[in-house]
Order: sequence, then structure tokens, then C-alpha cells
Amino acid sequence: MMGKRSPRILIVEPVSSGTRLVEDCRALGAQVVVASADSGDRLLSDRLRDLADQVLTVETNDGEALARAIGRVLPLDAVLPGVELSVPSAAHVGHLLGLTSLSPDTAAWVRNKALMRSRAASMGVRVPRFVEARSVDEAEKAASEVGFPCVLKPVDSSGSVHVSRADDLSELRSAYLRMEDDRRLDLGRTAGSHVLVEEYVQGPEYSADGYVQDGRVSVCSLTRKLLGPEPYFVELGHIVSPENASPEIIDQVEQYVRHVLAALQISFGPFHCELRISADGPILIEIGARLPGDRITDLIELATGVSLSRVMVAAYLGLPPESAEAFGTAQAKCAGIRFFDASEKRSFTKLEGWTDLTARPDVIETGLNFHPGDDIPSLEDFRGRIGYAIFTADSVQQAEQTWLDLGDAIRVI
Repeated sequence: MMGKRSPRILIVEPVSSGTRLVEDCRALGAQVVVASADSGDRLLSDRLRDLADQVLTVETNDGEALARAIGRVLPLDAVLPGVELSVPSAAHVGHLLGLTSLSPDTAAWVRNKALMRSRAASMGVRVPRFVEARSVDEAEKAASEVGFPCVLKPVDSSGSVHVSRADDLSELRSAYLRMEDDRRLDLGRTAGSHVLVEEYVQGPEYSADGYVQDGRVSVCSLTRKLLGPEPYFVELGHIVSPENASPEIIDQVEQYVRHVLAALQISFGPFHCELRISADGPILIEIGARLPGDRITDLIELATGVSLSRVMVAAYLGLPPESAEAFGTAQAKCAGIRFFDASEKRSFTKLEGWTDLTARPDVIETGLNFHPGDDIPSLEDFRGRIGYAIFTADSVQQAEQTWLDLGDAIRVI
């Protein structure tokens, strides 16, 4: 399928959609080496251990440490990031080995939102007004330049961690101090103190998900995002459907995304571009040179037949996506995911309605992140989501209604 010789592929910290990379590499006959810190929220599952031909235990947030450790797993034909935070370290190692990889500059631009904004703006891409800050006093000064409402956002976090809207100085100060005091780790890192204070953009939120091959940009899905209540921006659902927007909006988004990709020099492989459709057109929230998370990769495959994970494997091997059997048949007209929260409870004893929900014919997969009695964080970011349901629908209207119905079907007790 991918040539006569079995390629040897290193996947750096396979989390979220990164697990699909491991599964698809094995299904395609590749040898798989997984690099992981293998502790905390990066502890490898038994399934991933079984799928991997070799596990390289190393601090994957440290590109130099990873580079020193790869001598134990050479030779390699490709080095792939398995999650957003591993994009720079994977690019660093791939570049050292002379393999197909993102440039170090591009890897830095897509990981650090301040660098991303600055680079995109310098290349003529319209982005929200923003000012960097590294202290609460600097954040307050930045807000006086940006104006209210504004959004506070750590420059290199993910999963909406400590991203919040502030309508005045008091809210901004409270949000910054709460972030600075939070010592919880997300994939081995805290949120830190370096933030953007940026313009609050009104409008529906989407992600343009696709890939670049031989200079050609293919947008596979304009994915609708369904968010929880502000001041936070927790993603409580995604819908993949060709009906998510009008042809005019889709055309605007595709042209805008091409501009963003060119500005950040993302010249191959998958991308996940989050944006809002403002009154003046699309405007960048952020872009990742990686697979989308939150099971969007699976939703796209269900609704379009395109496997972005296989596209990514082929791209990093320097092969066309057809060689990795990346294009199949859609199984549904629309696909979506509903994330559930604990309705402001900090634990639960049972989820009333869960059994009936899992038995619905349009629900094809469910999962829980917590057990009864576990402590549940408040719904400020992805860590407060207690479970999910993946579903299919025959139209975007039906998908939106299903998303609402599934939320109403569960009672947290």
C-alpha cells in the first residue's frame, strides 16, 4: 500500500486524534515508534502500548531531549506530531534528520499564538487586534489599547484552557490571576503567564479542516462549532456537514484559509484553522498544522470519506494520499459530536438517561471521562466535559436538533 519496504514512523505524544495516527500506521503496515513522557495525562493506554512496536520514554515538550533520544530508535522515515503541543519538537527532530517536516519557523508560528498573530498580520492577513502581556498590569494596559469586550488567551495552551472574555478591568484582572495561580498541568505544561489580550470577535465559529498537497489546498470540511456559555469558550459540539454555510461563505473561507496557510508557510499535510465569520468576513482565531482534535477527524471521515490521519501519514512520508488509501466512502450525510457537562455539579452518582441515549440508532459511539464520585472541574475548558456522544444525521438542521436533544436527554444526579 505504501511501497515495498515497511516505513518506520515516530509519532510524538499521540493524544486525541494522534491515537488515529498510530492505528492507521499499523493498519498500513508501518512500524510505529511512540515517543511519550508516559506519565500524568500523557500516560499511554494499554491499547497504544500494544499497537506500538517500540515506546521511547522522553520529555516530549523538550525538542533537544527528544533529539538526543532518537538515536535509540533510528532509522526513521517520518516524524509526526501526535498532538498540538508536540508540533515544535517533531519538526525539530524531522528537520535534523532531513525528513519531510514543518520548518522550525512554521512550527513556532503555529504553536505560539502571539507569533502566529504577528506573522499573519505582517503578511496582510486580517486578524483580531491584539497586544501581548506577561503580567496582570501589562494585561490591564493591553486592554486599554484593545478595548472591551476583549479575550484573554495564553499564547501556547490548547483546549480553551484559560481562554475567557472580559467585559471590564475587574473581570480581566480576575481571569489573569486565576490563570497565573493555576498549577494544574495540561500535557506537562501550565498555562504560564504570557498571554494575548485581543479583540472580541462576534460571529459564528467554525474550523476549516483540510490538507495541502503539492501546493494545492483542499478544505474537506467547514466544521460548525457549538460553544458553551461565555465568558468561557468551551467546545460542546462539532457538526460536519456540507450545509454548514452558504456557498458564498464557504468560498470566502477557502480564500481566507489559503492566505493564512501561505502566510505561515504551511506547505504540506493537514491543517485545522479556527475562525469566526464576522460582519467583515472570516477572521483568524488560530491555526494548527496538525489533525483536528475532539474527534473531528472521525466526523470528517464519517461524513466525507476522507481520512485526514491517513493523509497526514502519506504527507510526512512524501507520498500522495492515495498511497495510504485516504479516500473512502462517506457513511452519513452529516456527523456530529455532543459533549456533556455536569450541570455545575462537582461530582455525580449517576447519569439518568445515559442507557437510553446509547441505544439510539443515530448515536454510534459514547464515552465517559469521569466515574461516579470523581471530582469534576468546573466547565471552563475541555477538562470540565464529562463525556461525549458521536451521532449521524441526514441534514444539518437534523444534526443541530440532535445535538440539542442529546443535551436534554441526560440528567446529572
